[in-house]
Amino acid sequence: MTAEKSFAKFSVPHQLHTAFNGEEALDLLLGRNGTEPLRPLPEVILLDLNMPRMNGIEFLTELRGNADLHHIPVFITTTSAMEVDRADAERLGVSGYILKPLDFETGGDLADSLSLLEQLLK
Repeated sequence: MTAEKSFAKFSVPHQLHTAFNGEEALDLLLGRNGTEPLRPLPEVILLDLNMPRMNGIEFLTELRGNADLHHIPVFITTTSAMEVDRADAERLGVSGYILKPLDFETGGDLADSLSLLEQLLK
């Protein structure tokens, strides 16, 4: 809901698609379980690590292993400050790791948030 409000507030010219867990997201992207495949593919994915059924790292592993999807930039948005989560995400090639709530004083959140904004405004 926060992303949807922000897209509207800043007139981000992208359609927002929502999935509530990693399995739903893969269904949307791949057209599984009676779902039409999402086309065109998203230009960027905002991913929460703590999702039910299939968490963010499991989803990201599947995404990176798929030849048709592995190129999509992914930005993690999470409350997890655990170093193992960040290391797993970086190993899987995320474009940014944004901790919620945002803390612009440390610099990392600011850089990753600005990188996400740049991707969205292309």
